[in-house]
Amino acid sequence: MRFWRQKSRVMGVVASPLVFWLVIGYGSNDLARFYSGALVLTVMFSAIFSTISIIEDRREGFLLSMLVSPAPRTSLVLGKILGSATLAWIQGLIFLVFAPLAGVRIGLLELIPVAGAIFLISFTLTGLGFVIAWRMDSTAGFHGIMNLLLVPMWMVSGSLFPMATAHGWVRAIMWVNPLTYSVALMNHTLHLPNAAPGAFESLVVTAAFGLVLLLISGAMAAQKASRSAA
Repeated sequence: MRFWRQKSRVMGVVASPLVFWLVIGYGSNDLARFYSGALVLTVMFSAIFSTISIIEDRREGFLLSMLVSPAPRTSLVLGKILGSATLAWIQGLIFLVFAPLAGVRIGLLELIPVAGAIFLISFTLTGLGFVIAWRMDSTAGFHGIMNLLLVPMWMVSGSLFPMATAHGWVRAIMWVNPLTYSVALMNHTLHLPNAAPGAFESLVVTAAFGLVLLLISGAMAAQKASRSAA
């Protein structure tokens, strides 16, 4: 509710990836090549910025009251991650409206795996945002990490250039970059080119990364709760 009431945030999440995609796509005369990367960027912006509320909840004292309450710590973590992931998922589904511009045709049956892949990526990126925001004391620091870490991760994920054309240390970074597998997963579900790594490998790595981030988030919340109780 907080997100939808702030129209500037909604515009930023949707408009920024759309502008990137249209400028880069039309500039290279290949909208289809960059569509999956723009879709992942939309989901990333929504998922990451939604977790900023963790910093605001800490500042307002709401987070501390939740940690010291009898409610399980897993409910706090899952509630926050699932809520923000659902929001990012909806944003990703909205971006599918522009698929015909990239020459992508999505049938009703094809929409199911596409929507599932978008939600999995949303869940994983929200978990990443949770881990980052939990350690931040200010939104300015959060934005700094966003610019320093997440945007470069997206740039070397196969969104701007495929792994086949990368060289040296850039190619090595792409292999260990979790976003590379998210972009590849979208390429596979949308039947777009440059879909390396493979579909199964991309699915497993994305799901495993999301699970690890969920466990880390739960451990961080439990640790914070124990300190607050002490």
